[in-house]
Amino acid sequence: MRAEERQRRLLVLARQSGRVEVAEAAAEFGVARETVRRDLSELERRGLIRRTHGAAYPVESAGFETTLARRETQQVAEKRRIAAAAVQLVGEAETVFVDEGYTPELVATLLPTDRPLTVLTASLRTASLVSASESTTVLLAGGRVRAGTQATVGSWARDMLTGFVIDLAFMGANGISREHGLTTPDPAVADVKRQAVRSSRRRVLVGVHSKFGASSFCRFAEVSDFDTIVTDSGLSAPEAHRYSLLGPQVLRV
Repeated sequence: MRAEERQRRLLVLARQSGRVEVAEAAAEFGVARETVRRDLSELERRGLIRRTHGAAYPVESAGFETTLARRETQQVAEKRRIAAAAVQLVGEAETVFVDEGYTPELVATLLPTDRPLTVLTASLRTASLVSASESTTVLLAGGRVRAGTQATVGSWARDMLTGFVIDLAFMGANGISREHGLTTPDPAVADVKRQAVRSSRRRVLVGVHSKFGASSFCRFAEVSDFDTIVTDSGLSAPEAHRYSLLGPQVLRV
C-alpha cells in the first residue's frame, strides 16, 4: 500500500472512529509503528489530524465536522470531569450563556437549581434540559437549526445576544490554538460564538486536551479573551503553562 493511500485510510478511520491508535493502525495495515507515525505526522502537517499520546484525533474543518451524537461517545469521562470543575466557577452569576456542544451541555446539567438563574443558549437540547428547573429561566436564541448539533445559528441568534450583558459564558471550540485562537468549522456558528464572547463579562472555555493545538476554519475569539480554561490532564503541564501566559487561568482535571 502506497503512503498516499495509507494516509487517506488513516484519515477516514480517524473521522469514522473519532481517533486512531498507532499500535492498532500498524497492526491493521501490516506496517511498522514508525511508518504509521510518519503518516500521521504528514496528516498533522496538513492540518487534518491532531496527534497526542500515541493516538491521533481528526481536526474539524470547513469540510468535516463531527455530530453531537458522535461527541457523546468520545472522551466522556474527561468531559464529565471538565464540566464538574467548570460549574464551580459560576459563583454569584445570575445570567449564564451555555454554548452548543456536548461538554457545555454537561455543564448546563450541573448548574445550580436552588436559586434563580437565567440561562441563554443556542442549543435546543440544553434549553430542554435546564428548563425542567422551576428556578431557571431559559432564553433560547432563534434561527436556523443545524441538524448535526441541534443548535441555532444565523443573524437572529447573533442579534438576540447583542441586546444582553451576560454575567458568565461557558464556551466550547472545535480547535484551540495559541497561534490561531479559538476556531470552529462553520462561519454561521462562529458568528454566534463571537457575539456570545463579546456580550459576556466572564468567559470560561471548556474543552478536552485533544482540541489544543488544532485549528479549524473560522476564528471567533482569542485565548486572551478568556478568564479560565478548563481541560483534562491529557494537556501537559508545560503546554498548559504556555496557554496561561496568554492570560487565562488553566485548570487541568
